[in-house]
Formats: sequence, structure tokens, C-alpha cells
Amino acid sequence: MLYERLEKRKVRCFLCAHNCLIPDCKRGICGVRENREGALYSLVYGKLVSMNIDPIEKKPLFHFYPASTSFSISTVGCNFKCKHCQNYDISQFPKIHDEIPGENVTPEMVVGSAVREGCKSISYTYTEPTIFLEFAYDCAKLARERGIKNVFVSNGYTSPEATKTIAPFLDGNNIDLKGDDEFYKKICGARLRPVLDTIRLMKDLGVWVELTTLIIPSYNDSEKIINGIIDFILSVDPAIPWHVSQFYPTYQLLDQPGTPVSTLIWARELGLKRGVKYVYTGNVPGEGGENTYCPSCGELLIERLGYQIRQNKIKEGLCFKCSTKIDGVWGG
Repeated sequence: MLYERLEKRKVRCFLCAHNCLIPDCKRGICGVRENREGALYSLVYGKLVSMNIDPIEKKPLFHFYPASTSFSISTVGCNFKCKHCQNYDISQFPKIHDEIPGENVTPEMVVGSAVREGCKSISYTYTEPTIFLEFAYDCAKLARERGIKNVFVSNGYTSPEATKTIAPFLDGNNIDLKGDDEFYKKICGARLRPVLDTIRLMKDLGVWVELTTLIIPSYNDSEKIINGIIDFILSVDPAIPWHVSQFYPTYQLLDQPGTPVSTLIWARELGLKRGVKYVYTGNVPGEGGENTYCPSCGELLIERLGYQIRQNKIKEGLCFKCSTKIDGVWGG
């Protein structure tokens, strides 16, 4: 899907914002789309390396069917090369090895498993789902027919064409908003603008969107960067839930310290003070920033500990105390 044939057996891929120009017998930046004599092939269709049942809170999605489970799947490959990737063993695999590992699975098998396990949704996650769009698309269409919701956990580098293709079958999307443009260039091998455009377009197309910023000391924890992220959220919709999460040393950033809890608390309080309705701290269970409060009366509505829901007082999408609408996808 989403490519054009060019002269000399070259192709241009329109799956993500890299828009790779791929010569014959070569692959795109993601490592899983290969030009074979002027035709672009997905190397990961149905080749899953991970299938798990996760709480939806792990994505993290806090305003999307709380306490439900999500059948989570992934292939290898990614269109980013983040130096702090938690799942680098699968995301960067095709850039290191020639073979493409994975268990051959059909969309019918994925959706059938989700139904049997009582999962409310299917999450396309762990690596960037855009790079296995064809398989995600076929699964999502079938899931919609069976009453199963569809969720992306994404870096947001999805092209406008791909976004418009998947959005009619996509119910939720947690998108990383990692930092400023310099951060994207230095750490991820990408640019900021396409991510911002995808967030806006997903919202415009009716997909429930939440954002996550993994705060890395000395890289994206400055007041300027955090305020820039807040400015953008407010310009799109102050009701977008924003997760500020703790970094811990991994992959190529092993020499960096973990994020101080005080930094997460500061970012959360700054977001709330400036008008973002829902801001959460992540990867620090029990700290208190995981709970949902009414933006009008301040009442505790959802109490969380890690991925567990201790209590949920939202009734039909409203605050039980003052009847303020609480933004989200709560049931049905």
C-alpha cells in the first residue's frame, strides 16, 4: 500500500513521513519494506514477534475503556532509531539482520484470539505500527466487524495518506510527543513537524488521542521544551490527556540518569496550571500522579496504582459529584 513506481525501478514510499526513495533490491528506513523490481513489498505482513494481553492502562490510555484488556501485537522494525528505545531488540532488528523473524499469523487468528480472551481492543504496539500498516489495517477492519476496538501506540510519524487510511477503523491512539525538533533529529532520526501534523489529523478524523512524553534529563527536560509541548496541546485541545513518564537508562543512553520524580511532578503541575485538563505521571506507581480528577471540582474520579484501577467514580462520562463531562471513551 501507499507507494508509487518511478523510473529505473525505483519506488517512493508514502507510508510514513520519511517518504523513502528506495532503489531496486533495497529497503526503506524501517527495514521492512523492500523494493523488488519496482514493486514495494511488506516483509512483515502477519509475521508477529509479540502477542500479549495487556491492561489498556499500559499503553498508556487512561481515558479509554479503563480496566479493560487489549490484545497487543507487534512485528519487528521501526521508522525511528531512538537511542533510548526500550524494545530496540525488535524495533532495530531488521537494520542489523537480513532475516525477518516472526510467527505467521492471519488477521482472523488475531481477532479470534482477542474475542476468546475477552479483550475490549487490539493494540498495535511495542514498535511503530505504521510500518506494518497493511496487516494492522486488515486486522482492524475485521475487529470492527466483531465489535473489537483498535488502538495504535505510535511515534506519530504516520503519513497523512496512511493516517486517512487507518483512521476510519482506529478508535484510540497514544502518540509520543518526545521533545523539540533538535531532540527528534539528534535522538530519533526524525523531525518534529510531521508528528504534530499527525496528532492534529488524528483528532480531526475522530480518533481518541492521548500523548506521552518520556522526560530524559538534559535532553528534553528544559522549561522551554516542556512549555512548547504544553503550548501545542493547548492549541489542539486542552482535553488531550498528557502522560509525562520517567526515563530509565537503556539501549544507547545507559550513561544518562533516570528522571527525578520531582521533574515529573513539576511538568505535571505546570501542564495543569497552564490549562491542560488531564496530566499524568508515568513509570512511578504510587506517586499520586496516576489518578484522574475532575477538572471542575477537583474530585478524585479514577484511582490507579500502576496498571490497576482501584476505583472508578465516573458515571456515564460525567463527574459523579458535579456532573462535569469528563473527556474520554468510557463505555459502549
